[in-house]
Amino acid sequence: MHKKDLVYYGLTLILLLTSFTAKASSDPLPSWNEGTVKQSIIQFVHNTTDKNSTHYVAPENRIATIDNDGTMWVEYPMYTQVIFAFARVVALAPQHPEWKTQQPFAAVLAKQYDTLTGPEFEKILAATQSGMSVENFKALAQQWLAIAKDPRFHQHYTQLVYVPMLEMINYLRQNNFKVYIVSGGGQDFMRAFTQKTFQLSPEQIIGSAAKTRYSYQDGRADLIKIPQLLLVDDKDGKPEAIYFFIGKKPIIAIGNSEGDRQMLEWTQSNPEEHLMLLVHHDDAVREYAYDTKSKVGTFPTSLMNEAKEQHWLVISMKKDWKKIFSF
Repeated sequence: MHKKDLVYYGLTLILLLTSFTAKASSDPLPSWNEGTVKQSIIQFVHNTTDKNSTHYVAPENRIATIDNDGTMWVEYPMYTQVIFAFARVVALAPQHPEWKTQQPFAAVLAKQYDTLTGPEFEKILAATQSGMSVENFKALAQQWLAIAKDPRFHQHYTQLVYVPMLEMINYLRQNNFKVYIVSGGGQDFMRAFTQKTFQLSPEQIIGSAAKTRYSYQDGRADLIKIPQLLLVDDKDGKPEAIYFFIGKKPIIAIGNSEGDRQMLEWTQSNPEEHLMLLVHHDDAVREYAYDTKSKVGTFPTSLMNEAKEQHWLVISMKKDWKKIFSF
């Protein structure tokens, strides 16, 4: 082959490779399979950020609210914060010998978790996650998360985060969306790991919260967690908390269960362009498959029907996600 031809073909190959690489790197959601859900997300972001679009939304109104358990990370078969609470019972048991026979602590120590009721779990939370400063609680949660591992995946719980959702948060942030985690989980517990794990600051985390009391510890001003609920950020409580903390209606809402229904309905009432999504756990091989009969992250038939009627997007973990975890 002539030298000029070699140069020509070489340059052509370089251009082709450069074009392919640019195209690959331009994909904002590389862990998502091509399909209706992925394209709808990309189209929505384009429409709401393009000033020439009739659906343009000003940056200050680009609010996205995303549930945590089951939407951002694994919640099945037991919420991570519940596992943490049970671990605290075990850790504190030597200081409370009466717990060996006193319920609900005896049930936890015997690993009879299915016998616990809602009020009993609240009693466990009060005994194990109050009476300390907010800083001490954060330190305890971070210490536990640094060593505790999920029994199925053998990974730290902060590694059980869904890569496609991290990509979506990053994509939204790049397009001047303000992203908030809005979850029924404990606000203080989530704030212990979300800044590092999700790259979201504490004020972007909204969750169920207990009251605090201003106090002095060793001559220093402090806030002490007390066993009284301030708000429950679930179901009706989600839009109420969003308004209380943000003061604006979202244009994006993402959840995965019955507890997120009202957040999606309230977002849909926004006159601005809006997008509602639900994560459906249907991948028993890579994660879990559960919905209507699950006590955790219940996804009833009525919610699926409402999603179809209201044109909410349902994300199939099995079909829409190329990969689920970073590991």
